[in-house]
Amino acid sequence: MEAKAKAKYIRISTRKAAQAAALIRGKSVKEAANLLKFTPKKSCRILHKVLNSAVANAQQKRFNIEPGNLYVKNAFADQGPTLKRIQPRAMGRAYQIRRRSSHITVVVEEY
Repeated sequence: MEAKAKAKYIRISTRKAAQAAALIRGKSVKEAANLLKFTPKKSCRILHKVLNSAVANAQQKRFNIEPGNLYVKNAFADQGPTLKRIQPRAMGRAYQIRRRSSHITVVVEEY
């Protein structure tokens, strides 16, 4: 039995979010939560919330499930829409600033 949680339109680049997702893939939920809690990155803070949501979704599906019996089956970050902004530069030019976003997904499953 698997449960998943998604966080969409998060204002962090996909590459940065994917680094944190690779940290917890395949680990138990307790170990993954500890890793995310003590890793000083913005993406880890966001991923920790998504992981807690996935565990809560698993407990909603089956009431007698223990978080200790769950592991992170899959965790990944997909690219979301990019906000395009313009920054004025010298001699009348304009540079484009891309503010990237991502969709973060965590899937947990029982051992």
